[in-house]
Amino acid sequence: MNKLTRATLLCAIFALILAVGCAKKEVGQALEDDELAMTESERQAAAEISSGVIYFEYDRFDLREDSKGMLTRKVPVLKNFPQLRVTIEGHCDERGTEEYNLALGERRARAAFDFLINLGVSSSQLETVSFGKLRPAVFGGGEAAWSKNRRDEFKVYKPKY
Repeated sequence: MNKLTRATLLCAIFALILAVGCAKKEVGQALEDDELAMTESERQAAAEISSGVIYFEYDRFDLREDSKGMLTRKVPVLKNFPQLRVTIEGHCDERGTEEYNLALGERRARAAFDFLINLGVSSSQLETVSFGKLRPAVFGGGEAAWSKNRRDEFKVYKPKY
């Protein structure tokens, strides 16, 4: 690789890293603004709702019994704080195509969504998003890493009216 090509490649990589870093800061700032709009009791409720990741078996989206228990414990808090909104994020491990994992992540998030709705949580409080294999919790191969990446996470925010 000649010096000009190498320099161009390094500049492109640097620009990409800089852009990603700036985007993360903007997202983080938005979350901080949401937190500032919350009362102390809403912050505590948000912490309780967002705690606890649920995990899935390989290539599955059905809820395990421990996941059902964790979701059931979130229900009274969600009902007591209807002003809080929750994004259920579906994630997958690195195996499979990006398209397949995005669809599987959506089915995983939807499984938690449907479970909460069936227990009386308002659908207007919940939304789903799939990140497929794009945001691993643990990097690396093997079942120890993969099992931590097959998950749903819960992000809480308070809309600004």
